[in-house]
Amino acid sequence: MPNIIEITDFEAPELDVYARLTEGQLLNRHEPEKGLFIAESPKVIERALDAGCEPVSLLLERKHVEGQARDVIARCGNVPVYTAEFDVLTQLTGFQLTRGVLCAMRRPPLPTIEAVCSGARRIAVLENVMNPTNVGAIFRSAAALNMDGVLLTPACSNPLYRRAIRVSMGTVFQIPWTYLGRESQEWPQPGLPLLKQLGFQTAAMALSDHAVSIDDPQLMAEEKLAIILGTEGDGLSSNTIADCDYTVRIPMSHGVDSLNVAAASAVAFWQLGAR
Repeated sequence: MPNIIEITDFEAPELDVYARLTEGQLLNRHEPEKGLFIAESPKVIERALDAGCEPVSLLLERKHVEGQARDVIARCGNVPVYTAEFDVLTQLTGFQLTRGVLCAMRRPPLPTIEAVCSGARRIAVLENVMNPTNVGAIFRSAAALNMDGVLLTPACSNPLYRRAIRVSMGTVFQIPWTYLGRESQEWPQPGLPLLKQLGFQTAAMALSDHAVSIDDPQLMAEEKLAIILGTEGDGLSSNTIADCDYTVRIPMSHGVDSLNVAAASAVAFWQLGAR
């Protein structure tokens, strides 16, 4: 029997997670075991549940209780289901931008780098990609285009930020990922040497006169390849490029010199992904 709770007090602390806590507060760096994230829409929530994420509560329009959220509610057990009519819920900042169903969930513990790379042939590595929209888009491409896992440097935006989850359409729950260390100084050393110890050749996506084309036969023939993409604007650091086995470029036309990192990732994953 679902635990339906009609919203009458918008200041209730139970609603803080949806309306008043920042992404940093949800992340809870000081007590990561208490960290939360918000999944939006039944499809995304289903993907999070399939990945083993634990629900804490739901917030949804009343019409969805017996509608599109019915199966999600059934899977969430006896967690509180906060509900009201849409015009009431829009008093909660940002609710009008959602798809009518939100779920607060506990952040799962992250796997080790070795676990993400175990059995993998193609890994995406994100260096200091700070825009959650780009992170979400890269995850969607990685899941769709034959990447086996994603590794992020410590300065990257968190893939479980609300916007990243939304843009990824929940694929952040379908592909293994973790961070390459906790502090920024852990990349590119010792992160890159660790990838090489795990058997990966490393390919830096960067503009360079010495870069090989993305369709270079030797590059495509590598058994295990880590495809490394850099931050918005500046791209990869010079140290990362210097320490990689390959520098790789995407051929351009019409005088265009580069692509947005999310677009570049889709091209790279399609060309170099495991098949």
